[in-house]
Amino acid sequence: MLPTNKKGWLLIGILLAGIIPVLVGWITQVFRKDQLNQHITMLLSNFRPYVLTKEAERALQPGTAFRECAKDCPEMIVVPSGEFVMGSPGSEKGRAGDEGPQQKVTITRSVAVSRFDITFSDWDTCVSVGGCPQVGDAGMGRTTKPVIYVTWYDAKQYVAWLSQMTGQPYRLLSEAEWEYAARAGTQSAYSWGNEIGTGNANCNGCGSIWDNRQTSPVGVFRPNAFGLYDMHGNVRQWVEDCYRGSLDGVPADGSAQTSGECINHVLRGGSWFDYPGVLRSASRLGFLPEDRNDHVGFRIGRTIAP
Repeated sequence: MLPTNKKGWLLIGILLAGIIPVLVGWITQVFRKDQLNQHITMLLSNFRPYVLTKEAERALQPGTAFRECAKDCPEMIVVPSGEFVMGSPGSEKGRAGDEGPQQKVTITRSVAVSRFDITFSDWDTCVSVGGCPQVGDAGMGRTTKPVIYVTWYDAKQYVAWLSQMTGQPYRLLSEAEWEYAARAGTQSAYSWGNEIGTGNANCNGCGSIWDNRQTSPVGVFRPNAFGLYDMHGNVRQWVEDCYRGSLDGVPADGSAQTSGECINHVLRGGSWFDYPGVLRSASRLGFLPEDRNDHVGFRIGRTIAP
């Protein structure tokens, strides 16, 4: 029976004020406990049985592919070590001032690179156990589409989660590693030559059915000589480095530039939204690390034991 005076309603209000926070706390606790149980189950069933042993890791050869999970995590390709000239020559069509001066860089560390951009299937696996935030797809689709609307911090959160699940050193690529992987032994504007051609990538003027409309599923275009897909176009890719207005001071060993002023971080590779010139191997862009965009995703690396 409902109260008929103000004191009765006041008492009910006081009781509710005390009960509601307790109820919310209990629901939150149950949710977190359920999430923790899911996390442990995924760790034990989807990841740990598939993690490379030290012996298997030391036996990896350039070009070898591996995946340290049962499903919905990145397939990695071992990239050979070597040296290259980073940046573009002054004669390259579409060249911007921040692509020089050219620098000789030696990739001394063994590294594996994800064959594809991180997909929504990869990302949503992390989301399902509370390891990553939910992000939208702008109506472009999920599963095998590259994840979009991820900040640099989100990308860092994903590699930290994947490292935790596998016990292995997953990370973002350095800018030099990214360009080395994109070039795959070439010094041309794109890994296939100096012209964009037709049907080689997804961009605004690449001649694909997705051009300037939406992302394409990963892996529909030809891979480069290292076996990596979509290094040019589809989505721009976060790397570890802070953005600098030139290549002066790029570490000669291929490591990331992270010291000093770091207002922006580097995006590489161009996207479905960009004109062909932005897809060149040497093209660079500085972007605020907290910004989200429907043409920005990421690719990951993993240090390999020598």
